Amino acid sequence: MEYRKLGNSSLELSTITYGAFAIGGNMWGGNEKNDSISAIHAALDHGVTSIDTAPFYGFGLSEQMIGEALKGKDRTKVQLLTKFGLVWDGSNNGKGEFFFDANDEGKTVPVFKYASKANLIKEVEESLKRLGTDYIDLLQLHWPDNSTSISETMEALEALIQQGKIRAAGVSNYSVTQMQEAAKTIGLASNQVSYSMLNRAIEQELVPYTTANKIGIIAYSPLERGLLSGKYFKDAKLSNDDHRNGYFGQFDAEKVKALLQTIQPIAEEKKATLSQIVLRWTTLQNGITVVLAGARNAAQAIENAGAMNIELSAGELQMINNAIAGI
Repeated sequence: MEYRKLGNSSLELSTITYGAFAIGGNMWGGNEKNDSISAIHAALDHGVTSIDTAPFYGFGLSEQMIGEALKGKDRTKVQLLTKFGLVWDGSNNGKGEFFFDANDEGKTVPVFKYASKANLIKEVEESLKRLGTDYIDLLQLHWPDNSTSISETMEALEALIQQGKIRAAGVSNYSVTQMQEAAKTIGLASNQVSYSMLNRAIEQELVPYTTANKIGIIAYSPLERGLLSGKYFKDAKLSNDDHRNGYFGQFDAEKVKALLQTIQPIAEEKKATLSQIVLRWTTLQNGITVVLAGARNAAQAIENAGAMNIELSAGELQMINNAIAGI
């Protein structure tokens, strides 16, 4: 495993970081608790030291399982990354910005973006309790909230750093303009954004900005929620309540297949999986600090960590890039 410093912070994260969205279950067709905890343990055993989660993932369940999985572990050897700013329990009393209606076991649950100081303080305490820890390594605003000033949110984050509740502050899904506004108040460690072979929009403005200002980028959805693993072009099936039934529809399936067919010989030559090649390619892109990879069982976690054992030559990278350009 390789470890990288996150922006100007003191944090060093594993380049492959465990992404804990899917183990929350909601939007992913449920979860198996024992498999999820085994996946976390397997990731830790194979060099992954960083875990990224959020209160919204499973409405608290993801954080709870991480807390359970880490019982008895050396806390100083694990970096916990979580978020705040999505409210689903009605505690915002109608404040904030409506985001979308989530499904909780057949029940419609309105989700709001709400990043006020009071809500941030409340959420941090809840996350600390669920995670079973007294500090969070990186706390990130989950989504921009247009109903709260950026300065209010950033001032609250700075206060939490001073109190020792968090080691560093980051954002997620922020534009360059929003990051520039935040910089007036706080030195952000990172921005967590969607990035993959099929989605390289951040290369235009965001990567140049973060690189110039020494801010880390945490890439999420590098496998496009499993699409780039190739298994959904074979015999893998999705449950009816899995959000990917609609998510995959945004991509041209035939072009994605063609891309994977180009990558397949490289994977076979290296005795690797398509997923491993895709993850390794992502870690080698300019400006990308760490890459999130989800796993719902131990085998997937071990496979993800193994991506860092693969070397891609300049020629192989060019071959992959040429294929991506054709999409």
